[in-house]
Amino acid sequence: MTTPIRFELIKTCRQTGARLGILHTPHGSFETPMFMPVGTLATVKTLSPEELKTMGAGVILSNTYHLWLRPGHDIVAEAGGLHAFMNWDRGILTDSGGFQVFSLSEFRRIEEEGVYFRNHLNGDKLFLSPEKAVEIQNALGADIIMAFDECPPYPATYEYMKQSIERTSRWAERCLKAHRRPNEQGLFGIVQGGEYEELRRQSARDLVSLDFPGYAVGGLSVGEPKEVMNRVLEFTTPLLPADKPRYLMGVGSPDSLIDGAIRGIDMFDCVLPTRIGRNGTVMTSEGRVVIKNAQYARDFSPLDPNCDCYTCRNYTRAYIRHLIKCDETFGIRLTSYHNVYFLIKLMEQVRQAIREDRLADFREEFFECYGFNKPNAKNF
Repeated sequence: MTTPIRFELIKTCRQTGARLGILHTPHGSFETPMFMPVGTLATVKTLSPEELKTMGAGVILSNTYHLWLRPGHDIVAEAGGLHAFMNWDRGILTDSGGFQVFSLSEFRRIEEEGVYFRNHLNGDKLFLSPEKAVEIQNALGADIIMAFDECPPYPATYEYMKQSIERTSRWAERCLKAHRRPNEQGLFGIVQGGEYEELRRQSARDLVSLDFPGYAVGGLSVGEPKEVMNRVLEFTTPLLPADKPRYLMGVGSPDSLIDGAIRGIDMFDCVLPTRIGRNGTVMTSEGRVVIKNAQYARDFSPLDPNCDCYTCRNYTRAYIRHLIKCDETFGIRLTSYHNVYFLIKLMEQVRQAIREDRLADFREEFFECYGFNKPNAKNF
């Protein structure tokens, strides 16, 4: 069987153990560690595919649950799949919809066959199973698709988490059996288990035995402290095959991208850069800037003096503040563009630091400039 997704390990950082690699997909090969911008509804909010290419984005993420509801996976399939539908000829990853089912719906019932819940838009009754999640993703046609899993809340009891991971493992096996396009789409398994090392080990053992072409670490960035996330990664990533890609789901703050790479993660995604951009918050090399604040009303410098993105080359803090305060869409475009660009370029710096065997030094330098080392440092 042809493997549509292949990971090539190029180098391991002697200082940290971080991995420099290449993710080979049916729509191109991309260096890792990488940040994947999120285009929930087949668009990264306010940004065009051409702009994302200019920034250097390789893989973007779309959402199975939302595209199932609108416009419908049948319409996307009729258009020729997501790549044709949204005019994106690089990599696409779709999540399974599991996280949305558990986070958006107040009324849900988990059974062995799947999850019964209500449409968050109109209240209609819906049912999503491992088979249905894979059917939708096969129709959407992304390069990488995800197994349907339960994303338990934080905190959760050991007993609940044990039942959850065992069900997720059974669902993962059903996803593999339901997968109709294994030569064209790589199906990744998702390791769960919360903060419990024994359960993470059990989940990883179950999924690795199923021989997925890649593995995600799920159930993090759901409210736990950063120290807990880092500790979980330290004992989880070594359990995953070294010759396959490792994906940390839903993580996008600058410190967590660096710390995740140090702990062996290759792929990251998060709505953070566009979500905070819409609220007038930007990431800069010198720390977080809330551009709506009055102190920027007469600040005619760029958002980030060390950034060469379109926004920073052409517009000032004062102008962007004016746009955001007036609810002008162009302001949201400028902040979103900058934030996504910032994270893509940050990962370029991380990869270069791995090449030079100095990622720990880079982390210290970045944290010092960003302000993460200060008492009561502001994060996201």
